[in-house]
Amino acid sequence: MTNTLGRPDFAVIAGWVEPGHRVLDLGCGDGSLLKLLIEQKGVRGWGVEIDDANILAAIRNGINVIQGNLEHGLTGFADQAFDHVVLSRTLQTVRHTQGILGEMLRVGREAVVSFPNFAYWKNRQAVLNGRMPVSEDLPYEWYDSPNVRFFTLLDFEALCAEMGIVIRERQVLDERGRIVTEEPNFLGSLAVYRVTRGR
Repeated sequence: MTNTLGRPDFAVIAGWVEPGHRVLDLGCGDGSLLKLLIEQKGVRGWGVEIDDANILAAIRNGINVIQGNLEHGLTGFADQAFDHVVLSRTLQTVRHTQGILGEMLRVGREAVVSFPNFAYWKNRQAVLNGRMPVSEDLPYEWYDSPNVRFFTLLDFEALCAEMGIVIRERQVLDERGRIVTEEPNFLGSLAVYRVTRGR
């Protein structure tokens, strides 16, 4: 499962978004995901980004982007204003994990989250060898990493259960972007979840 942008989680996310939906991409970077969704699905998309260079890149990509810090919540957005609120490869960088998940499901009908799986076998092997892991999905050294949380599929699913969040769908990918169906918490490098509020 690949796409022209080289981000297999983008392909999974695009598969869950219906044409014409309203999408909010948190930590949108240069707007690549929104650009893909606008071109392929005709979505109405907006991004939130904190980095000045990424904001300029997103604007150059034709994306409506708002500068904002996710740690401060999403107070500028009305309840249920979006069909999907996306947080791709960013959850591990935020300090207020429960707060951002709650806000995503306040402003969106459903949330889509992707994150690196710290329990992936290569990461476990690195720790057993006495080093912090560096991989395709965890590409930073320990001293320059933006990541403040290291968690696994099982950790995320336990948090969802604790918060009353319903997991609608999950795709787990290996380092090559292939879908993992057996032992995903051991063999999966990147997880993508589609979640909603419990009824």
